[in-house]
Amino acid sequence: MASKTLTTRLTRNAGRLWQLRASRNTRSFFVSSQRQTDGVAQELTAQRVRTPWIEALRKQQEEGTLSSQSGSEPQTPKDRDTSPKKMSDSYSSVVLPLARDPWLLDTYANSSGHIRLGTIFMDLDALSGIIAYKHTGDAVTTVTAAFDRITINHPLTEICDLELSGKVTYATGRSSMEISLQVAKAPKEGEEVKPEDVMITCQCTMVSLDPGTKKPVNICPVRTDTQEEQRLFDHGERNNKHRKELLKRSLLKQTPDDEESDLIHSIWQRQLQYHDPNDSLQKPDNVKFMDTTRLNTAQIMQPQYRNRHHFMIFGGFLLKSTFELAFCCAASFAHSRPTFVSLDPSTFENPVPVGSVLYLSATVVYTDPPAVTGPADPHGSGGPDQTRVQIRVDSKVRNIEHGETKPTGQFNYTFTVDKDIKVMPRTYSEFMMYVDARRRAKAVIESLKQGEIDAGAKERVTE
Repeated sequence: MASKTLTTRLTRNAGRLWQLRASRNTRSFFVSSQRQTDGVAQELTAQRVRTPWIEALRKQQEEGTLSSQSGSEPQTPKDRDTSPKKMSDSYSSVVLPLARDPWLLDTYANSSGHIRLGTIFMDLDALSGIIAYKHTGDAVTTVTAAFDRITINHPLTEICDLELSGKVTYATGRSSMEISLQVAKAPKEGEEVKPEDVMITCQCTMVSLDPGTKKPVNICPVRTDTQEEQRLFDHGERNNKHRKELLKRSLLKQTPDDEESDLIHSIWQRQLQYHDPNDSLQKPDNVKFMDTTRLNTAQIMQPQYRNRHHFMIFGGFLLKSTFELAFCCAASFAHSRPTFVSLDPSTFENPVPVGSVLYLSATVVYTDPPAVTGPADPHGSGGPDQTRVQIRVDSKVRNIEHGETKPTGQFNYTFTVDKDIKVMPRTYSEFMMYVDARRRAKAVIESLKQGEIDAGAKERVTE
């Protein structure tokens, strides 16, 4: 009997101790959760996700699965206001107090003490969603369709507060809009951001859909009230035309042109020489075959990275994941630390459902200088021992049972490495990836030249 009483007391004490520890852990969790934002500022998180996951899941289970809702009626009001809006109406900004909050900095700093660009990219996508909804209102569903380009204007050399800002700069009244974003050193109160303090600029394309039918719906066009706003609008129009031209010239629709075919033949001939034991020309150690550069990952999509509609992963998480894999791929290829240059136009093809399995594959698809030079190859390298490395990340998603598979996007990153190293394709598929990447490299050089022309014209107008 005494033994039983003692056991009961021990059990009760253990239960009280567990409750006490749980209480402490809960308090500790809530304290730390206010500090650790998983890379997304509290202002962005509060507007991106408004309902706890469990509540959203229970509501979904009560109303039926998403598949049963696929054929539902239109939900966008027909009488909603679609009159033109000013660019300033959608302007949003948020300051990340990285210099003032070491706990927040923990989620943005990498192992060498620099800012994690992938985390910033995730924030930019979250901010673009907020800007899009300020322009469209809540009656539509807005999704990320593409990031046209992310460029490093000035590398960040210090830990400081960062201001993320943007606005809708191109919208004609159809379903899509272009949002211009920037990351800059946060200015002092009452001051404007200086051009030399702008770290990153990019354009993001968002598309508005009917929540019920998931079909595109028209939105408000954007007004241009100043010369600078007209310049931004014109830039968005050029980007829109460029995207359409890329689709027309896609290697999925057209064969390589004569110059590209000649280059493919030259690379193939060079490979024959490398494999011919009677030829004195052997493959140099700094030339790597494309298939040896590939890195693959698989991960299950957790609800913590859902968008505001709860059952799909938000695009910023895909940007962060693809960037970090591309970085690893470039580092593995060159055996040196790569420096990010830009994200070239990249597309989001299909949504990624919560609970699905995301597969990412990163490949070195082009190097500048190339292993075999064509008559019109772009040259953007910074020096004799420095190479521009273009990484292509392909993503696809499968359900947890590994049945249906869908492509979810293609992302094209460019890095520089302090090494003379080159990539060479071997199969027909690799040749097509190589030619596509070469086209992108040429487009970058042309856009930079166009940017210089635009800047010169702007200076003349100012004068």
